[in-house]
Amino acid sequence: MYQTYIKRGLDFSLSLLGLLILSPVLLVIAILVGVKLGTPIIFKQKRPGKHGKIFTLYKFRTMTDEKDEKGKLLPDEKRLTNFGKFLRSTSLDELPELFNILKGDMAIIGPRPQLVRDMVFMNEEQKKRHLVRQGLTGLAQINGRNVISWEDKFKYDLEYVKNINFRQDIKIFFMTIQKVFAKEDISAEGMETAEDFGDYLLRTGQVTEEEYEAKQAQAIELLKHGGK
Repeated sequence: MYQTYIKRGLDFSLSLLGLLILSPVLLVIAILVGVKLGTPIIFKQKRPGKHGKIFTLYKFRTMTDEKDEKGKLLPDEKRLTNFGKFLRSTSLDELPELFNILKGDMAIIGPRPQLVRDMVFMNEEQKKRHLVRQGLTGLAQINGRNVISWEDKFKYDLEYVKNINFRQDIKIFFMTIQKVFAKEDISAEGMETAEDFGDYLLRTGQVTEEEYEAKQAQAIELLKHGGK
């Protein structure tokens, strides 16, 4: 009953309320991003959502567009500014995702939307995390966020999908607030940004170089065509 008839209505109402209440905060952050990082203020990225349907996720920009002498973007850790680190550590960079929730691309609680280049490396069991709308926060985020392994992330995601209920969503919501204020589990040791699933599988020898390159090419094709 909750998952089918109530959850989406709550998501819509709470995200609309959140946007109204937080509009001054959104405006101030937008101005600061424009001054410190320039335009575009909103970072847009294609992510796989419910049933693998690709949507555009909105976040506040946290990195510069610095490039090397060959015109290639520098690594994330080189482009992530101190201001960007602050936005990420406080999760303020994710506030524009309230628009995604309002539109129906996402839910407040659910598995976090990963990258398309992560999804192509998932097995059929792991892809079951896409049976529901992806969330602003989820069970994996309150149990380690970016400091737990990919296997544990999927374990928590699938556990959530199998047992969606109001009581659990409330618990995740308030525990997320606690984690944000404590600035816990923001990034793994030695990493400014999370490691891609494919990179992790390659590093740990779970896929070959050939398999890795083939999956990356598949992700590029999916992004071109905007579908599964």
